[in-house]
Order: sequence, then structure tokens, then C-alpha cells
Amino acid sequence: MLSRRHFIMTTAALFSAPIATPVFADRTQWAAWDAQVTPVNFDPSFSNPWGLHPRFLPRRVEANPGLIPGDIHVDAVARYLYHIQTDGTAMRYGVAIGRGGLYEPGTYTIKRKAKWPRWTPTAAMIEREPEIYAKFADGQPPGPENALGSRALYLFVGNRDTYLRIHGTPFPRSIGSRASSGCVRMVMAHVNELYENVAVGSTAILYSADNYVTASN
Repeated sequence: MLSRRHFIMTTAALFSAPIATPVFADRTQWAAWDAQVTPVNFDPSFSNPWGLHPRFLPRRVEANPGLIPGDIHVDAVARYLYHIQTDGTAMRYGVAIGRGGLYEPGTYTIKRKAKWPRWTPTAAMIEREPEIYAKFADGQPPGPENALGSRALYLFVGNRDTYLRIHGTPFPRSIGSRASSGCVRMVMAHVNELYENVAVGSTAILYSADNYVTASN
């Protein structure tokens, strides 16, 4: 079950995840893009054109007592994100996490939310994999092919932007794996739903990949 003993505080610099900058796209495109990434007659519990394992589809589960409504918990082992509800339950979503040593557990504050954000890779990402990231050194415009997808939640430690995000991905088949450069990835249709229910100022706890954090059902 979700447990406070897994809460891991960190002030380490997180410099290997994507940077997002303010959106410059015409907002009139947003509705069309949302429709493009959302299945027709979308039902979060059953719609699965991405071919995900069924366990990664959104599901309401029971959470341990005492957890703070509105908080987010990311189980890096099971690849689940839990959003705690006021009635003692949690909405659970499948996610992908950072590959190799790029995943950084810790306790963060969501200090910004953005729809259809612009994305720019960090210098570290470009140096590490120039064949992938160098072409985006000046930024990637918003849209369904953007690395941050349709929505992004920006994680901070104090007033410091960690460049770590919870965001949509144009690679939904990566859900359930270790695939990103440090961020937590979600299916765009799923993060769109989560985004509407997360308040700026909420806490996001990313647990160690060595510890299990599970729901009671």
C-alpha cells in the first residue's frame, strides 16, 4: 500500500530532463490537437488503441489512510502514478520513468502547469545523445509530436525548477518501461485528465526504483 516511509527528500540538482518554455502556439490549435490524441468515445478504463497492458489503464484504487488528497505518488517499480482523492481512493495511471541512472526519486512541488508546452532539451541531453537532441537545440514547437506531449506538470524543489516533468508522450508504447531522460511519461489522453484535477502547489513524490509502492487492490 502507499506508505509515508517511502517518502524520499532530495535537493540534488536534476539537470538531465527536458526543459519546457512558455507556449507560443496559437491556442486555437489546442482543441484540434486534443481531439487528435484522444480516442473517439474515450473511456479511460477501457479505451486502449495504444496496445498497453490493461494494468496501465486508469483505475480508481484504495489508498492508505492519512495520505494527503491532491498529492501525487509515483511508484517507479510498478510504473504507476497515484493521484490521491478526498474519499480515501486514488486514481492510478500507468507511466514510464527515466532510463538507467536518469530517474531521480524525491519530493517535489508542482509550481507550474502547461497545456501543449514548448520543449527544449538540456545541454546535458544534447551532449549525451547529439544524434537525437541536437536538432531541437533551439526548441521544439508544441504539438502532438512534441516530446512533452499535450500537458506538463513542472516539478520544483523550493523555488528551483528541477527540469523534471510529469508529461504526455508521443510514444505511448513506452508506458511501463524505463524510457525517458528523467521525466515521468503518461499517455496524452491520460495526462489530460490528470492535469485538470491537479492543483498548482500540490506535492509529487517520486519513489526509489528499489522500493515497491502499491495500492491495496
